Amino acid sequence: MREDDRDDLELHRRLSAGDRSAFDELYRRYARSSYGLALRITGQEVLAQDVVHDAFLALWRAPEAYDPARGPFRTFFLSLVHHRAVDTVRREERLRKRTERAANLEPVRDEDVAEAVVDESFLSGRRKEVREALLTLSPEQRQVLEMAYFGGMTQVAIAERLGIPLGTVKTRTLAALRKLRGVLGRED
Repeated sequence: MREDDRDDLELHRRLSAGDRSAFDELYRRYARSSYGLALRITGQEVLAQDVVHDAFLALWRAPEAYDPARGPFRTFFLSLVHHRAVDTVRREERLRKRTERAANLEPVRDEDVAEAVVDESFLSGRRKEVREALLTLSPEQRQVLEMAYFGGMTQVAIAERLGIPLGTVKTRTLAALRKLRGVLGRED
């Protein structure tokens, strides 16, 4: 084991015990490389700063997420930064596409007005059905779906935000989607 890896293990042990100075030292060790990685992935300084901030915040809140048996701390932390940066890029892309769709509201030439009325009527009815179907879910199931589909959060981010295991988030999501499929499928 390298000397740096041993130092990281000791700092992590101290951090797990609530030692703020250990956190500060880990920040000094990994802030620059984390920022460089996040900047390469996001391509934007502000997004990269947010990614690094979120990664360090996650480390502070849940230092137990690092398992020394799975590899060096450096690998764990830079992987955490990488995943958060990729999630950020995906979220930004979804927001960009949504904004583009919202900005493109001018009607298409030669559009069949009757077809638009039928479409709007169908969509209005379908929205109502979906809202009613969502009410059949447990509050926990509804919460994870709303965070994922309306909040654009990953299952990992949802687990962190709610303070529950990732497996629980996956189970709630799958159960909710199956229930919605059953309720909405019968109506079709």
